[in-house]
Amino acid sequence: MKKIFLSLLILSVSLFAQYKSIYPTKEFINSGITIVDIRTTPEWKETGILKNAVPITFFYRDGSYNTKKFLNELRKKVDVTKPFALICHTGNRTSMVAPWLAKDMGFNVTNIKGGMDYVTKQLHIKTVPYNK
Repeated sequence: MKKIFLSLLILSVSLFAQYKSIYPTKEFINSGITIVDIRTTPEWKETGILKNAVPITFFYRDGSYNTKKFLNELRKKVDVTKPFALICHTGNRTSMVAPWLAKDMGFNVTNIKGGMDYVTKQLHIKTVPYNK
């Protein structure tokens, strides 16, 4: 009975999980969707972050990562029952993290292609200073 329940639970999570990868529009960025900025602290300080973005580092400067720590921070700061988006510098890091969050964690997540580089240079969206 436990195995059947667990199987149904896993199936239901995968049915509701959704992964998208898009070049954003200004409307998407300003839509109110939670945007999680997975860059590093030095990157946030150098370029700023999008207004209302939630900064949570995934990959550290040396390329290492701590999925448990990231997921704990994500669940503390973001309502993961609702769709959210990930952004990094160029979209490379988020193209690895977003599918994992959808497939393995069951989240409804969008990868922002082109990252902050695209958003600031192509869409001309201004950032706000990161002051922590």
